[in-house]
Amino acid sequence: MHPKLKHPGLYAITDGPRADLLEAVAAALSGGARLVQYRDKTADHSRRHQEASALRLLCDRHGAALIINDDIRLAAAVHADGVHLGETDPALAAARDVLGDHAIIGVSSYDSLERARDMAGAGADYIAFGAFFPSPTKPLARRASPDLLRQSAALGVPRVAIGGITPENAGSLVSAGADYLAVISALFAVADVRAAAQRFTDLYPPHSGISR
Repeated sequence: MHPKLKHPGLYAITDGPRADLLEAVAAALSGGARLVQYRDKTADHSRRHQEASALRLLCDRHGAALIINDDIRLAAAVHADGVHLGETDPALAAARDVLGDHAIIGVSSYDSLERARDMAGAGADYIAFGAFFPSPTKPLARRASPDLLRQSAALGVPRVAIGGITPENAGSLVSAGADYLAVISALFAVADVRAAAQRFTDLYPPHSGISR
């Protein structure tokens, strides 16, 4: 297991351009975020490279992992810790060829335990399931059951829960086995990002670890 995936907690996901991106992510990290995913679907390659580079330095200072959404080339260019891939993104093997054996490669398995098994067998470093609740970011996302988290315990990789997660509903997912809570709106759309991050972080026992 990658060293930066050994401790469960908050997985902060950005969502598109914002003037205070670095300040917001810094607040999430101060609140305990373990992973940060840079998610920006725009075609502004120069800005995206600049922001991702700055986020890499920020995450390094906090001992957190920087994951790039979809873009293998950007992940390689800024020396990010890894990349997150969906079902329409490049194959896991292609990402591994570019980023190397030590990169974190996470994949979305949505509501499919079969896909999760396949991706874990192919070398995914973590598997994301969801959406577990209605999501303002992806309102048409497929819905997943918490039973998927229980059923996937034997896969041998960390499991990420995503989709409409708030501090109020996240406890049930932690109890079902979610190693990470991936959060967008309930973190970055609130006034006090650090306090929101801390609420998610507090759902996990201090100094807890993931053993696989």
